[in-house]
Amino acid sequence: MTQTTGKDIATPTRTKEVLEKYGFSFKKSLGQNFLIDTNILHNIIEAADLTKEKAAIEIGPGIGALTEQLGRAAGKVMAIEIDQRLLPILSDTLSPYENIEVVHGDVLDLDLHALLAEKLSGFDKISVVANLPYYVTTPILMKLLEERLPLENIVVMIQKEVAERIAAKPGSKEYGSLSVAAQFYAQTQVAMIVPASVFIPRPNVDSAVICLQVREKPPVEVDDVDVFFRVVKGSFALRRKTLLNNLMNGLFPKTQKEEVVQMLTDIGIEPTRRGETLSMEEFARLANESIRRGLIAK
Repeated sequence: MTQTTGKDIATPTRTKEVLEKYGFSFKKSLGQNFLIDTNILHNIIEAADLTKEKAAIEIGPGIGALTEQLGRAAGKVMAIEIDQRLLPILSDTLSPYENIEVVHGDVLDLDLHALLAEKLSGFDKISVVANLPYYVTTPILMKLLEERLPLENIVVMIQKEVAERIAAKPGSKEYGSLSVAAQFYAQTQVAMIVPASVFIPRPNVDSAVICLQVREKPPVEVDDVDVFFRVVKGSFALRRKTLLNNLMNGLFPKTQKEEVVQMLTDIGIEPTRRGETLSMEEFARLANESIRRGLIAK
């Protein structure tokens, strides 16, 4: 485990010193909340299973609290920061670490394949380790997963409620299209709950650290990934409606209702079930059969 040096950024005193030195003011629009607890940072590093033979990507380094811990644990760190005001602060706080490189930009706009090839070319195992802003958690996670980047795992601190949705199992109230999407690309597990009290400024809700171990291939065979996700989203369109009602609410023309009922029956899915009770295997079966019967075009 990473050892504390006594000069860690993630303490209330040091954080306030840095903020005052640069006259930094938080931008609510960027979801900026800085962690002030080194023990939690060490637990995050441990969950990421980093070594000097591995590289790490951080999104939203802030003033460098997690970044410096990553620099101690990993062989190379690429930190992506959208807020230009933080660049001189990071240049200062991270100056002792030659293995950390800060990239200015919006992760949602960047060509991550090109960046990884340029900045982390010598590393076979790469992890994303970050404290993600609440307001862009889902878009960032889905970009990381859908672009099939060469990642070993993704260990991120996000809103507790979203973490529970990502890791949820069929039949639970948290289970939804985000659960299926994340678990299609990765094995998911909530590693720890993080109280709001360990952040400056304090957020309104608790956070959680979630670990996503990226799969080499999805756990189900699907004939077309886009159709699979269209079926998943359609099945969750209105949570209190039956599966059949949701599917007929925009995914299939109402004129095909009898054919859809017959298809569901033939593949062993009761039309009166709700979408949140279906397993990933059942969603795959439904999507594949829809294509084979010509009900949905690829």
